[in-house]
Amino acid sequence: MARNSRSRTAFDNMKYEIAGQLGINLKQGYNGDITSHDAGRIGGNIVKKVFQSYTGNQYPVETNQAQQGASGTMSK
Repeated sequence: MARNSRSRTAFDNMKYEIAGQLGINLKQGYNGDITSHDAGRIGGNIVKKVFQSYTGNQYPVETNQAQQGASGTMSK
């Protein structure tokens, strides 16, 4: 995890930005009420974004619409 406040702030801003793009209501502080699926979507997209900035490769960030389209094909 980030050791200085600037890195922590940048990480938190990225986390909230990605959550917003995915349509997930992420608030400051405790977020234990979100599902592990949504937390994983946020984390996975953070990894994609960091990897993209490191390598320069373009990977699409998952959107809420893309997830809804894919959810119809998943079996439980």
